[in-house]
Amino acid sequence: MGLLDTIQTGRQNRPPRLLLHGGEGVGKSTFASKAPDPIFIQTEDGLDALDVARFPLSESFGAVMENLAELSRADHDYKTIVIDSIDWLQTLIFEDLCNQYGVTGIEKVDGGYGRGYTHALNQWQQVTQHLDGLRNSKGMVVILIAHSKVERFEDPESDSYDRFVPRLNKHAGGMLTEWADAVLFATQRIRLRAEDSGFNKTRNIAKPIGAGGGERILKCVGAPSHVAKNRYGIVDELPLEWDSFVNAVKEKQGT
Repeated sequence: MGLLDTIQTGRQNRPPRLLLHGGEGVGKSTFASKAPDPIFIQTEDGLDALDVARFPLSESFGAVMENLAELSRADHDYKTIVIDSIDWLQTLIFEDLCNQYGVTGIEKVDGGYGRGYTHALNQWQQVTQHLDGLRNSKGMVVILIAHSKVERFEDPESDSYDRFVPRLNKHAGGMLTEWADAVLFATQRIRLRAEDSGFNKTRNIAKPIGAGGGERILKCVGAPSHVAKNRYGIVDELPLEWDSFVNAVKEKQGT
């Protein structure tokens, strides 16, 4: 059989790999909890209010890898793997490397000069290989949750501007953004209202739109204000609900 005999055609509808980032308390974990039969790997506290299956809090990178390995080898009925959160997982990766090299900070790993961040990419590749294995062998949806940070973006074609990005080192953030099938930004719909601040000056105050603290939305396409993308061709904005995301993907795939 030649290489031409191995060519595949047609769309492959495999479970999605999602990176979901947003501010504290916006509803990222709740969104993931509505995915099919999820199991959470915790790297930070914060799931007490959710009725979800979860491993005990991981306090080391090794513990996270043990959880992933157990899901790979054991028989189970979980259909979604959630890591909550990957910015805290990054902290565990940095701590693991510091312990290996006997130093007190990631900048000092392997003599410094950014080598620590390069070594961290190897750790991230171990994580994504396990996640891809769970997706391919057990058909599991993958959801990585991250907090957002504001980062200055130097645009070579226009003026620089601030945007929301996952709270990760730029090397890890770039790798995971490329790896994921969709990077989604969870936020609230707001409006700016000018208020008098005294001395004939005004200031803009952000006010949530809608009841209950404001409408929660999911940005699915990148913009100057935030990092996002998707490989499904779905619309720019959806309600922050799992069913809304799934239905949008199914509509585009004709299923």
